[in-house]
Amino acid sequence: MSFNRRSRTITAGVARSPNRAMLRAVGFGDADFDKPIVGIANGHSTMNPCNAGIQPLADAADQAIRAAGGMPQMFGVLTVTDGISMGTEGMKYSLVSREVIADAIETATQSQLMDGVLIIGGCDKNMPGGAIAMCRMNIPAIYCYGGTIKPGEWKGQKLTIVSPFEAVGAFNSGAMSKEDFDGIEKHACPTNGACGGMYTANTMSSSFEALGISLLGSSSMANPDQEKIDSVAESGRVLMEAIKRDLKPLDIITRKSIENAVALIMATGGSTNAVLHYLAIAHAAGVEWTIDDYERIRKKVPVLCDLKPSGKYVMTDLHAVGGVPQVLKMLLDMGLLHGDCMTITGRTMAEELANVPSRPRADQDVIRPPEAPLYAQGHLAILKGNLAPEGAVAKITGLKNPSITGPARVFDSEDAAMEAILADRIRHGDVIVIRYEGPKGGPGMREMLAPTSAIIGKGMGESVALITDGRFSGGTWGMVVGHIAPEAQVGGVLALVEEGDSITVDAHRLLLQLNVDEKTLAERRARWKAPPPRYTKGVMYKFALLASSASRGAVTDG
Repeated sequence: MSFNRRSRTITAGVARSPNRAMLRAVGFGDADFDKPIVGIANGHSTMNPCNAGIQPLADAADQAIRAAGGMPQMFGVLTVTDGISMGTEGMKYSLVSREVIADAIETATQSQLMDGVLIIGGCDKNMPGGAIAMCRMNIPAIYCYGGTIKPGEWKGQKLTIVSPFEAVGAFNSGAMSKEDFDGIEKHACPTNGACGGMYTANTMSSSFEALGISLLGSSSMANPDQEKIDSVAESGRVLMEAIKRDLKPLDIITRKSIENAVALIMATGGSTNAVLHYLAIAHAAGVEWTIDDYERIRKKVPVLCDLKPSGKYVMTDLHAVGGVPQVLKMLLDMGLLHGDCMTITGRTMAEELANVPSRPRADQDVIRPPEAPLYAQGHLAILKGNLAPEGAVAKITGLKNPSITGPARVFDSEDAAMEAILADRIRHGDVIVIRYEGPKGGPGMREMLAPTSAIIGKGMGESVALITDGRFSGGTWGMVVGHIAPEAQVGGVLALVEEGDSITVDAHRLLLQLNVDEKTLAERRARWKAPPPRYTKGVMYKFALLASSASRGAVTDG
């Protein structure tokens, strides 16, 4: 039996000759033309530690696919690293890269009529971009995470990439010595691998285990370790079986499996970016899913894992005590996971978890037992009100009192807000407003790790709120609200806020409210004009034209 799409499509010998000639030049022999052609979407890049260790993984996938009877064809996929571009104009390309990655994988795979694709990536947008492409193409596919970084250490303190950002605020306020400031910067990233807490990369990779498109246990492995290479090789073998069975992504990615993924995100304290990305993945899969579904899941799923940024532990700690499979088994036993969902192995989620213990080990506190969760409900809350009628996303764990009413401090860019924070112009009780950083206004929804980390470093994490139509890094914690929709650029109420206005941020009531009467807002609206676009050509211009509201995932294809 032939599994090759090309040989099924081009059947005439004369028509097939040029096709075969090209493939012979890249290593095909006579016996290879009826084998499945399997793409390896390789995210290797020396631009960042998240992706710098991927080439050995791609090589292992190539060997495994070849040994299992496939013909692997490797192609490159770009990556943008948020940790390097954070706080700069370059950060605007981060979310845009999600769409570019999806487009690139779809283009390469479909143009060459590949029978399946194994996607390997490490940084934040590699995962959702890859999943979006999987859904669009709907050919057998598996996602392989490049692996997490190992934690750094300075004077007995475990470090992640967020540590240097928070050190900026602490050093600037005089609370940290130059020795410690330099030591943290030099020791925060000791190996290859993606940022080590439950930040966006680890959030998305973990959720892919729950979604069913990655092998169980694969997301918490460290990039430098042999088990990561072994896992990717096994992924190649599993993909070959999926090709033989014609098991496709849309057989796996359903409303129920997305609920599984979001439940896992809540249980592990994952990134706010997951809200945006699963809206986009659901859109690509044709699954009915709205921003209100996150609130439905949040109310019934507890936070079970004590992970950074708001907790104590990093991804390698989670791996040592059972990883994502342990959390999934607990959710299954609690009735919070759909065990009948199909996975890439051809087995159901319940079947995959059959041999995982029902309870976490008693000698650890990374994963809490069901009767003693870190928080009784999930941490990603959807706030609404006159400032965000379409919704906004808040991460509410790690705070003593996630509620504040205070005067607005209004900034039309992240850069202006950062300058004010470092110059000590922000006071306890203020509500910082950063606007015109949304999908269209930024464009690209920059992440606000620099200002939020500076606030934490200055000791104001519990007493200052920050709200924005931009995004937050997975490493952010504090009284922060992002993804405000409609955004300021399209005339959302955020554009009408003036310095000193009273704003209420109340996670208890799920409220984001500008305390200004409707008559005054109407007068301000009559005077308001949209700022000119910041880009007038190129990829940023195209994204600004096409991007939907954050409440619909900031997608560019409808």
